[in-house]
Amino acid sequence: MSHPYVYTMPPFDGAVHLKSRYWIRHHWLPRVNEPQHDFVQRMPAPIRLRELIRTIRTARTQAEEREMIQKECAAIRSSFREEDNTYRCRNVAKLLYMHMLGYPAHFGQLECLKLIASQKFTDKRIGYLGAMLLLDERQDVHLLMTNCIKNDLNHSTQYVQGLALCTLGCMGSSEMCRDLAGEVEKLLKTSNSYLRKKAALCAVHVIRKVPELMEMFLPATKNLLSEKNHGVLHTSVVLLTEMCERSPDMLAHFRKLVPQLVRILKNLIMSGYSPEHDVSGISDPFLQVRILRLLRILGKSDDDSSEAMNDILAQVATNTETSKNVGNAILYETVLTIMDIKSESGLRVLAINILGRFLLNNDKNIRYVALTSLLKTVQTDHNAVQRHRSTIVDCLKDLDVSIKRRAMELSFALVNGNNIRGMMKELLYFLDSCDPEFKADCASGVFLAAEKYAPSKRWHIDTIMRVLTTAGSYVRDDSVPNLIQLITNSVEMHAYTVQRLYKALLDDISQQPLVQVASWCIGEYGDLLVSGQCEEEEPIQVTEDEVLDVLEGLLVSNLSTPVTRGYALTAIMKLSTRFSSVNRIKKVVSIYGSSIDVELQQRAVEYNALFKKYDHMRPALLERMPIMEKTSTNGPTEIVQTNGETEPSVVEPKHPPPVTQPGNQANDLLDLLGGNDVPVIQTTLPTKPPSAGGELLDLLGDLSLSGNSAPPAPTVPVSQPAFLLDGLSSPPLFNDIAAAGIPPMTAYNKNGLKIDFTFERANPNPNIAVITIHASNSTEAEMTDFVFQAAVPKTFQLQLLSPSSNVVPALNQGTVTQVIRVLNPQKQHLRMRIKLTYTHKGSPVQDLAEVNNFPPQSWQ
Repeated sequence: MSHPYVYTMPPFDGAVHLKSRYWIRHHWLPRVNEPQHDFVQRMPAPIRLRELIRTIRTARTQAEEREMIQKECAAIRSSFREEDNTYRCRNVAKLLYMHMLGYPAHFGQLECLKLIASQKFTDKRIGYLGAMLLLDERQDVHLLMTNCIKNDLNHSTQYVQGLALCTLGCMGSSEMCRDLAGEVEKLLKTSNSYLRKKAALCAVHVIRKVPELMEMFLPATKNLLSEKNHGVLHTSVVLLTEMCERSPDMLAHFRKLVPQLVRILKNLIMSGYSPEHDVSGISDPFLQVRILRLLRILGKSDDDSSEAMNDILAQVATNTETSKNVGNAILYETVLTIMDIKSESGLRVLAINILGRFLLNNDKNIRYVALTSLLKTVQTDHNAVQRHRSTIVDCLKDLDVSIKRRAMELSFALVNGNNIRGMMKELLYFLDSCDPEFKADCASGVFLAAEKYAPSKRWHIDTIMRVLTTAGSYVRDDSVPNLIQLITNSVEMHAYTVQRLYKALLDDISQQPLVQVASWCIGEYGDLLVSGQCEEEEPIQVTEDEVLDVLEGLLVSNLSTPVTRGYALTAIMKLSTRFSSVNRIKKVVSIYGSSIDVELQQRAVEYNALFKKYDHMRPALLERMPIMEKTSTNGPTEIVQTNGETEPSVVEPKHPPPVTQPGNQANDLLDLLGGNDVPVIQTTLPTKPPSAGGELLDLLGDLSLSGNSAPPAPTVPVSQPAFLLDGLSSPPLFNDIAAAGIPPMTAYNKNGLKIDFTFERANPNPNIAVITIHASNSTEAEMTDFVFQAAVPKTFQLQLLSPSSNVVPALNQGTVTQVIRVLNPQKQHLRMRIKLTYTHKGSPVQDLAEVNNFPPQSWQ
């Protein structure tokens, strides 16, 4: 019987046209009763991947593209349902392309497994690629691949083995790694370099998933570094690095390979041109970078290993070409290695000079990397980094915000007693012109630097006033009381200060912190302003009415906040005992007795009562404030202006009269460190006894740092000076802070909070160590209400200055700094107990820690 589709066309004549319907119906269409073959029901061949890509690229809108994708996905699903083995590979390839475009392709997972089980290499290649893209540990389907991968790892063709290794190294789960680690270890010992490099990378993934299998690969690593093939060498170094990072035992075991690694690196540097490995004139920079990273791990905290690699690091640093980015990458890794190992001082200076050259590079990324690296090393190599101070300051003018921020942080880290004037001049100029996002951090940094290194009280006051004038709206909350305290204690500067603030008030009243300080000072020292007693600069002629006009203007100004109005009203009230215009002042005060601001109304009512009922007490109540002692959240401390030019007077030691406390209060106070052998120096007002109880009193519970506790005394000891620096020699403490080469240390690292200590030594009195804490937060949420507290044994004396903030920013975007001064006259081993309190994600956190591993240079 003839085939139902094979017919001979009749001769072409006019009758064909007339009989066309009959011919089509009875000759071309198949007869219903005749048998149908399989290929009759077969769907048309799917389009190729290239055609699909071309079609999708012609889509003009996203909706049109989605329509094309949905239509093709429907066709692919139909093909999968028909179990079409011929075009399964093509359909999965198209599905992977759609997956790359972001469209769902999960319905192709099982088809990938079918391709993997195929005997064709082309099918396996697409199947394994699909498995790596579409499968992971979260789908149980991936466990069905284990047997296929095991068979392919033992396949006779190296390319099939390579596919299996790549897939296992990409998405193998811990169960698959345990089952197939033996096959990977066998391939790691093979002589085939193509398989060895893939097996080494697969072994890295196995170790990450199942660290206890690490020892299985140890015998196979013996001969890896003797391989000539650079691909095998590269992957071998990656494997060794992973093993060293995960196991201290492996790190000690592989330190004997340092000479071999040095020899490989030297051959790479000294070898001639090799087209196979050359990148911009440098032989295999990728391998060089990997070797440098491994050397950094092996040489850290090990003298012998560091000594063995000093020479090769110097060769790499001096012989690497810097005109191309490839050379800069190698030099950067070299610098990191030099800084992490115990390298020679000359080599460290060379590394910092390389970073200094990076600062002159046109590439912004290289400049940013250099600034970040210098910021990490400035504490340990302060003098070497100081040589590049001018270049760092120039980076403050960069247009890139990231570079400006890093340059600002590094500039503050470079400030010391010798360069405080020059650096502050540059930083204040930066504060004038920088974006608002920088002003808060810059102002805080200037405040801290001025408090720590101010050469004179007048310079200190001028600097802080300049900050308040420039960025008063961005300063932290405690800037106003801090400046008021500084002005109050600078008795000889009262006339100069009040005149400067009055001038600033006439120029601008928009900076509220500046207005508040000016109002307070005018209220306290308005008589000095009117009398014109300023000796530091030419006095101005001001009348009482002019001063009152300015303060009344603050009360009615729309720019004034309620707090500022409170300052202004209080200042006007104080002037009633300093000026003769008492009636005018009474009238102003009485007006605000009906203010809608409750705080302002209460002040006015109370002041009116002073005028009417207690006028005889008013002069005594409104007399000038005495010299104030600064109280921080970490305990009372007194600010002593030091590190200065010749000061008119030195704060005299103040011994408060003995105050007998109840027995339980004395015991609680002495229990601060677990006994009376570990006191904390507290500065208290003579009329106010130390408070008992509270967080500080339980800082160390009933532990003792010295191991022996004595019975508590019945009264609070007051024989020592109220402040640890009182009674010392009168030369200023920070006249010249020298970088003592004391290495920094990490005192605390837990729950995302990291506390680092950096050290300085005071030249006039080497018994005083200045410790700066740097608190950083690596979590995603900021830590608020942060309080750092510390205590030391009895033979030491300790003082805590104010912290830079009580909020530790998230994701290491900033640090909170605080200065600790420790007097150690007996040069004993320094020990400290710290208490950390903060709020994280709405929950209060409190933790204690003991710090005993201070560097010997910090206390010897």
